[in-house]
Amino acid sequence: MTALNLPKVILGTSCLGNLYVALPYEIKCAIVSAYIKGSNPDEPVFFDTAGKYGAGLALECLGKCLRDLKIESSAVSISNKLGWLRTELIGTEPTFENGVWKELKYDAVQKISYDGILECYEQGNMLLQSYQANSVSVHDPDEYLAMDAKGDSQRYQDIMNAYVALKELKAAGKVNSVGVGAKNWQVIARICRDIQPDWIMIANSMTVHSHPKDLLGFIKRMKFQGVHVINSAVFNAGFLIGGSHYNYRYVDQKTPAGKRLHLWRERFFKACASYNLTPAAVCAKFGIAASGISSIALSASSLEHIEQNIGLIHTYIPKSFWHHLYQENLISEEGLNMTFGF
Repeated sequence: MTALNLPKVILGTSCLGNLYVALPYEIKCAIVSAYIKGSNPDEPVFFDTAGKYGAGLALECLGKCLRDLKIESSAVSISNKLGWLRTELIGTEPTFENGVWKELKYDAVQKISYDGILECYEQGNMLLQSYQANSVSVHDPDEYLAMDAKGDSQRYQDIMNAYVALKELKAAGKVNSVGVGAKNWQVIARICRDIQPDWIMIANSMTVHSHPKDLLGFIKRMKFQGVHVINSAVFNAGFLIGGSHYNYRYVDQKTPAGKRLHLWRERFFKACASYNLTPAAVCAKFGIAASGISSIALSASSLEHIEQNIGLIHTYIPKSFWHHLYQENLISEEGLNMTFGF
């Protein structure tokens, strides 16, 4: 087990990969610069990225930004979630997560195996150029398993073989920590029964809108085992703060599920406004409230948002607000109990 010194707020770099919008390079570089300036000067600045983000564009852009800002490699710590390899773009749109990534020049394919994960690791460092990932994981193992409707025994073995490769990288001193990142936290729990990760990253799972009791119990168990837990996508991919996508899927208000999501958000916004709180601050505070969560990973598509994100977890939220959310059936009893530590 590796002792990690993680900041409370980690910069997610999906925006560098053109998530929802293709930002100009100057804005992307300004976002990276603002995060560095707002971080603890006595610790390496921690970035979370992945080959899936823009089919490697986020990795490429992060490396270029750091070089142009003249940041020493020793001053940054980069986590690269592995499992997606940049490939040639055949059509006009990438074949993964259609409609989410904008103006990409490459496609990406999932490669999870002993050799495949090493190929992704090498390509990631190549795209970063002067920098290297010192923290690695298998990205989206849940999606990989779900692709085989007839059974996942071989695919699960592929994942285990990938972790053999990652453990070897750590043993060789090429990386200092190995983790697991997925949207389906139950797949993370399954993997954690077979390997001992240094950290896990849950995505779209522990938010003010969705916080299952079993997940909260799992997070506590990870804490007792010394595993760092990073909470990602606490805005449910932007929907909880006004976006059009919930967990990276467009929300159609004409469907029953879409109507329910929009109604929940309207009531949530109204509750926040009644206490003069921003939905973003509420989501961030709730996202880091569960016992065992070390950090939250936040992405931003503007310089204004990155400056706000750094300070979100320091927003004062009265206990009466959390009781109000509970009384309005916007959070569960378990969610309310989480907030008692504030």
